[in-house]
Amino acid sequence: GNDIRDFDLKGLLAYFAYVSQDVVLFNDTIKNNIIYGLEGRFTKEQLITAVKRSRLYDFISSLPQGLETHIGDKGVELSGGEKQRVSIARAFLKGADILILDEATSSLDTKTEKLIQEAINEAVKDKTTIVIAHRLSTIQNADKIIVIEDGRSLEEGSLTELLQKKGKFYEYWQAQKFY
Repeated sequence: GNDIRDFDLKGLLAYFAYVSQDVVLFNDTIKNNIIYGLEGRFTKEQLITAVKRSRLYDFISSLPQGLETHIGDKGVELSGGEKQRVSIARAFLKGADILILDEATSSLDTKTEKLIQEAINEAVKDKTTIVIAHRLSTIQNADKIIVIEDGRSLEEGSLTELLQKKGKFYEYWQAQKFY
């Protein structure tokens, strides 16, 4: 009910969490990478809940130093899926109302993608979520899909509507279908 122009940028950004294909991580601990920018705005229980919801808990529990494990420059000690889950844990901990997922599952193996998709499915509950994806399995449960090509909106609708329309989305869907 508020005009977006009435917000200052910092106030507006408080409502957003962003999970990117290229996760930004620092040469620090897993914990400090999750809480980056959120210092003092959460409890230890909220941190553990975010780690569990992001499907990172079992991995962290297997590490001798747990959350205090150093991950190296740009998270070099982590796999691509672990990096993604750190980013998702950060988004969970922030608790923002609007979640932007930018190719969040694009470069993952099938097993890791399943784990991350489970975490994403939990993350989007009761949130406004904008998902940018070329891998269409990521968006099959979306309420509304907008097909953008060359900066223009070509089609929009639900998965069922777009498949029935047999337009550009249908072409993309067929190209990614496995028999």
